[in-house]
Amino acid sequence: MIAKLIRELSRNLYWAWHPEVTNVFRDLDPELWRQVNHNPAELLTRLAERATQDVTGSPALEARLTQAFAQLQQYLESKNAWGAWNAGPLRVRPVAYFSAEFGIHESLPIYSGGLGVLAGDHLKAASDVAIPMVGVGLFYAKGYFDQSLNSQGWQQEHYLTSKTESLPLDLVRAPEGHPLSVGIQVDSREIRLRVWNTRVGRNRLILLDSNVDGNSEQDRALTAQLYGGDQNVRLRQEIILGVGGLRALRALGIEPSVIHMNEGHSAFAVLELCRQLMVRDGQTFRNVQEIAAARTVFTTHTPIEAGHDRFEAGHIEEALGTLRRQLGISADELMALGRVDPHNRGETFCMTVLGLRMSRFRNAVSVLHGRISRAMWQKIWPNKTEEEVPIGFVTNGVHGGTWLGEPMRQIFDRHLGEAWEDHMDDPRTWGAVDRIADAELWEAVELQRARLIEFVRQAVSHQAAARGESVVPAGSDCRWLSPGVLTIGFARRFATYKRGDLLFRNLDRLDRLINNPTRPVQLVLAGKAHPHDDAGKRTIQKVFQMTRDPRFIGKIIFVENYNINVARHLVQGVDVWLNNPRRPLEACGTSGQKVALNGGLNVSVLDGWWAEAYDGYNGFAIGEASEHSNWDHQDKLDLESLFTTLEQQVVPEFYERDGEGIPRSWVARQKHAFRTLAWRFSARRMIMDYTLGAYLAAAGGLTASRAAAHLVPSPVLVSANS
Repeated sequence: MIAKLIRELSRNLYWAWHPEVTNVFRDLDPELWRQVNHNPAELLTRLAERATQDVTGSPALEARLTQAFAQLQQYLESKNAWGAWNAGPLRVRPVAYFSAEFGIHESLPIYSGGLGVLAGDHLKAASDVAIPMVGVGLFYAKGYFDQSLNSQGWQQEHYLTSKTESLPLDLVRAPEGHPLSVGIQVDSREIRLRVWNTRVGRNRLILLDSNVDGNSEQDRALTAQLYGGDQNVRLRQEIILGVGGLRALRALGIEPSVIHMNEGHSAFAVLELCRQLMVRDGQTFRNVQEIAAARTVFTTHTPIEAGHDRFEAGHIEEALGTLRRQLGISADELMALGRVDPHNRGETFCMTVLGLRMSRFRNAVSVLHGRISRAMWQKIWPNKTEEEVPIGFVTNGVHGGTWLGEPMRQIFDRHLGEAWEDHMDDPRTWGAVDRIADAELWEAVELQRARLIEFVRQAVSHQAAARGESVVPAGSDCRWLSPGVLTIGFARRFATYKRGDLLFRNLDRLDRLINNPTRPVQLVLAGKAHPHDDAGKRTIQKVFQMTRDPRFIGKIIFVENYNINVARHLVQGVDVWLNNPRRPLEACGTSGQKVALNGGLNVSVLDGWWAEAYDGYNGFAIGEASEHSNWDHQDKLDLESLFTTLEQQVVPEFYERDGEGIPRSWVARQKHAFRTLAWRFSARRMIMDYTLGAYLAAAGGLTASRAAAHLVPSPVLVSANS
């Protein structure tokens, strides 16, 4: 019975954001739970292999599992969620949400970073509010990569092949019992694709896999690795995602009313939608183009030019020639859809341009990013001013259930009212934080910091052992981090514009900050560089070298192999979250939103979400709300502002304690951050904004003005002007 309950619970990723369920799994065998990367499906497999361990005779365990299963069923069957009254036509035909990566849980390694984690939070929030949605992605058997650093601090990439039997995935089968497959025509040959399915609460995620008998070895490897291979592999992955994804939905009997393309990787989906409409209605491409665009939502995520995929005309024709002919358009007409200047035959094909041209609901992911995107892509609409460019914004939010630490959750359960998570998008919910005693809140913060430090110490031990090193260098009496010290976190992709080494550009000043005898500071950093980004790897190497500097040993830590589990510990346990990109190159930056939910305070450049969130008291700002064309000059100004902010504001306020040892001013700032940030930057608010501002309009044929009338009072503008 216990094995059956575990199996049933493990097949729905609901457990990934409900710690009361995952705690049951953990308690079966805490060490094994860690070894299997917190994956209940693999936990069950490994327990079954242990002939000497019998967990079937535990009445207490069976009772807890039964309760967890009942909780899941109640969640699935509830009729009281927001979407029950607001989803409208989406309840008949769901939203299809396409993304190249999904970061739902660390045990399903089909994500690399922020884009995938945002997609995972999007699916979870849609489930919580009961917006019918099907996620569409690719199954990468080798994932992204596991990271380690060698003794010189140079990043090493390790690729592991996932065992599908140990993942919460089910192979979709046709009614006849054989695996369901769909085909796409690439390079004038057919590639067959398997379809995997997993439940995500009320909704589902389907993943396509080209590792199918009958495909060539080259084609079987196409979906093996996230962001791996050359441009030809990337192009074919994106055809599989967009074209194959929409065909898989049809094979499953799912007819979406809306397709939401999360970044340009999936933009070919709208071309396949046109083809399907042409077949259904017997119309030409030009006759269905506007119909398809009106059903399409496109989200762009990056203001970095290199972040937008571009392909040469010859590669597009080679890979998409069959689909182009089915659409009845010429090679030049297809290329024009992906060119800023459709008449410039020397221009490459840009996936973002295709997404913008072939959608009628377009958005960036913060207010500032909306302005930057309108400036970037204004030439697509040469007859419009920059302000008139039809790209709006929906600022990203984060999924509370995924990122909230247990001590903080317990406080909110006691003080924010019954079912507060169902109302966390309502600012009135957070007014209740004033009722939380300062001592109670501070105790939870200190407990979460202590848990982070214990996690980091274990990680450092494993890292050192993997390199054959001693955890504590010879002759050193240091301890790896201290529980009562102001802890600053920095974790993200190590692209150079994010300036992961900014603090290390003045080591004497950093020494004085870190090693202040009465008000010390410690830093925990994490992050990966893209395998082909040597500049990013050099930044990591510089950080690693600082961890070995005698002045900083045990006080500056780099945690290897940044993933969702590492991120979870960091955002829950740090006192301060540092974000110092070059403005305006950070589209949003949701990691800081996760920290705010846990009582941490942001110290950030006024970029991305922080540019619209910072009010002078809910955190701290680095620099001014301005940009400089000279990057060296901007770096110098921001470095000075960062040190000054830490030295004169952050550190003194953190260490200013009363007779009870509580930093009253700091706690007051934390409470203000809860009131002003937690509701506004929640994924619940985000999914409601998309629903009221785009999905319902796209599904029901509402005009832009009618859609705008349905918008909730939050910073939303999803443009539907052509």
